[in-house]
Amino acid sequence: MKNIIEVINIEKEYPLKNQRVKVLNGISFDIKNGEFVAIMGPSGSGKSTLLHILSGLDKPTLGKSLVLGKQINNLNDEEISSFRRTKLGFIFQSYNLIENLNVEENILFPLLLNGKKKKDMMIKLNCILKDVGLYDRRYHKPRELSGGQQQRTAIARALIIEPEILFADEPIGNLDSKTGDDIIEMLNEINNKYNMSIVMVTHDLNSARHCNRIIHILDGKIDQIEIRESN
Repeated sequence: MKNIIEVINIEKEYPLKNQRVKVLNGISFDIKNGEFVAIMGPSGSGKSTLLHILSGLDKPTLGKSLVLGKQINNLNDEEISSFRRTKLGFIFQSYNLIENLNVEENILFPLLLNGKKKKDMMIKLNCILKDVGLYDRRYHKPRELSGGQQQRTAIARALIIEPEILFADEPIGNLDSKTGDDIIEMLNEINNKYNMSIVMVTHDLNSARHCNRIIHILDGKIDQIEIRESN
């Protein structure tokens, strides 16, 4: 399998008053096509910062990250924005749905930004709504949905662009354990069905056990990479 992500000696510093705080300190690893990888670590370890760098939401202070063959930290704002809209899917802890749009409209929103027409997307939309179990909720607003249903909407929104990599930042952080298990199982099914690469930040070891590998981050460094043969 080819590498879809290569991280080479990444460092990240932030200014704090009269000093600079190093959050990441010499991180290197790669992720192969079709892998489901978890990034774990205690609060403040740098795991979310690392995910933001991998997904182009932030840039490293030193080192480089290659995503789908592109050195994304060298792209300008317009280039990285286009890259994220067309190649990468995102799932966040807080769902980030648009409150005045219904489920269908929230899912289609990224495609409309990319210049697609709604009528051309209906077959794909219907398939995805069935996959995430929201076909009968398509006209409901976020406030009319449970937390699990909102996260399923966010997953569908990420999938509609057919991303090559799906990034998930604490995707079950706001959910009860049963609903969280269902969401992780859905991500596992997506990984297997579409051979879609998934990179997930999580604090939940039970969720991470579904992954092929677990990258443990401690004090801005890789503490351990745990290999799991099957998810």
